[in-house]
Amino acid sequence: MEKLLDIVGKISGWIWGTPMLVLLVGGGLFLTISLGFFQFRYFGYIIKQTFGKILSKETRGEGTVTPFQAATSALASTVGASNIVGVPVAIMFGGPGAIFWMWVIALLGSASKFTEVVLGLKYREKNEEGEWVGGPMYYMEKGLNWRPVSILFAFGLMIELVPSIMVQANSVAGSAQDMGISPLITGIIVCILVGLVVVGGIKRIGAVTEKLVPFMAGLYLIGAGIIILINIANVPAAFALIFKHAFQPAAAVGGFTGAAVAQALRWGVARGCYSNEAGMGTAPMAHSAAITDHPVRQGFWGIFEVIVDTLVICTTTALLILTTGIWKVEGASQTANALPSMVFTKVYGPIGGSIVTFSLLCFVVSTIIVIIFYGEKQAEFLFGLKFSKFMRYVYLASIVIGAVGGAKLLWSFLDILLALIIVPNMISIIALRKDVIELTREFFTSDLYYKKDISKSV
Repeated sequence: MEKLLDIVGKISGWIWGTPMLVLLVGGGLFLTISLGFFQFRYFGYIIKQTFGKILSKETRGEGTVTPFQAATSALASTVGASNIVGVPVAIMFGGPGAIFWMWVIALLGSASKFTEVVLGLKYREKNEEGEWVGGPMYYMEKGLNWRPVSILFAFGLMIELVPSIMVQANSVAGSAQDMGISPLITGIIVCILVGLVVVGGIKRIGAVTEKLVPFMAGLYLIGAGIIILINIANVPAAFALIFKHAFQPAAAVGGFTGAAVAQALRWGVARGCYSNEAGMGTAPMAHSAAITDHPVRQGFWGIFEVIVDTLVICTTTALLILTTGIWKVEGASQTANALPSMVFTKVYGPIGGSIVTFSLLCFVVSTIIVIIFYGEKQAEFLFGLKFSKFMRYVYLASIVIGAVGGAKLLWSFLDILLALIIVPNMISIIALRKDVIELTREFFTSDLYYKKDISKSV
């Protein structure tokens, strides 16, 4: 067993090293160039169309849920434990410069996220219940006529989500166990809560996530923001460290063991890719249900996701770690994932650690809710609506199994299965880039969309 796990670990480590980073970063850069750096050229307009429309009830076009509900559903999947515990790990092993490269991959990855969301909308269709569904499996089949690849993608993701849910559930159970709650009890409670939401489909998921995501992100951001304000004098120095060590090695100091530029690049890019899920093909499944008058308009909400997840939440965690100086404390590298909780406890007392734990619980539960929906959509694409309902209960059962630490052998294959999903999706969105270029040109040149919006604001 140990030999098998060692082999799987080595394969996973190799795949998620240079090959995957080249595909995700190179793909994001290629799409950014192909789309004429639009995410930079129209940045102000994109912000107005997303952040500026969060409270708007206005909807145009066809769909099942509002644009914001679709975005928060996708965000519920990307905003998770990696935003809180993953960032300090990147800093401790890649140095402060890792944050710079995390920003770079977020900016490039926004083109990948935009592209896959636009394609999801372009090739979406209505299911038996009259709901709009879409995603990589649909644009692979209808856009590229790659039926075998679409089946492989859908089947791979449907299976991959079982161990993924188990890992998430185990994370929740671990946090709850620290508070004296049995893993089995936690598993059953989470299973019931998640079940009550997912049984209502994308409409109920959207209604829950549009309230839960702002609440859970807001709670953490306010708590962390106050600590950063207390240490506001250290903010300029923190940014200086980030920019300096993106291009220069970081020397060892206190609990930090030092990091080369290559380590900063590797950890920063990996954290950015893993956190915002750009290019993974998951977001289009949530966004394809959105009410919109044009695929490009919903694509902006994909960029919104990357901004919130990486540029806002992950950066806040980074500043929390750097401005307080906790990353230099002796033994910090051995307890990297606990650093945010330690900072909160130091500032707010025992309630501080509870805030981080509660935030993690919310982040993980919301992630489980949405990835079960993603799994159902794969099952529906492959075998129809009835089978998707069956898979829903398989996923719900995996919450309890994962919470008590069952089927751990499956967990070791998680990264390999995830890679097998990302590769065909990235190849597909690059192959279909002309569709997105054409739709983007149409949106920004037609009197019905961009020009109309601009004329209203003048």
